[in-house]
Amino acid sequence: MTTERNGRIVRSTQVTTLALSGRSLLLVAGMPGAGKSTLLRDLPSRPGLRVLDSDTYRSRMAAVTGPVPYAWYRPVVHAWHRLSVLAAAASSARVVVVHLPATAQRTRAAVAGLAALTGRDAHLVWLHVEPEEALRGQRQRGRVVPSASFLGHARRAATTTARLRAGADHGGWRSVTVLDRAAARDGLRLATAPPARAKAPVEHARSTPQ
Repeated sequence: MTTERNGRIVRSTQVTTLALSGRSLLLVAGMPGAGKSTLLRDLPSRPGLRVLDSDTYRSRMAAVTGPVPYAWYRPVVHAWHRLSVLAAAASSARVVVVHLPATAQRTRAAVAGLAALTGRDAHLVWLHVEPEEALRGQRQRGRVVPSASFLGHARRAATTTARLRAGADHGGWRSVTVLDRAAARDGLRLATAPPARAKAPVEHARSTPQ
């Protein structure tokens, strides 16, 4: 795996590690099937860490609804997830990790704004994959987004990746990290530390297969 950090190319086989200080809100975003749940799957639990993955709420609803198609109760899952995000951001949890596609800039801006309103530093991990990879990921998980919706996600995701790598759309974020699906499979670790006085530089990371 090759990782680009601040314009310098380094070789690494380790999981992606993010340094978070003080109260933080980390948004893990990317089009459906990009590997967000895969990235968070093995994130070690610890006191003061809240991880909000919509799959958790979908599984709970599925246990109640049985054979009812997911499309019928998807709005309930989304509302439940977003209300949980609001509650967690306002809570005493030191680190809140939010799983959302957030391919629309307004969604990412809303999350960054929520972080600011609740006294948290906002961090963004953006997963970039090609549409074909994302579709494979959806098929593997057994849930495929409707074509029209997916095309919109794919179009916005391509624009987002280009803008983030160009240094745009960083307003409101203390750090920005761009990863591919291979990096998502390697997992994520969070290094927490006491709040720092100096503002950390924005980080751009991109992982590509060898």
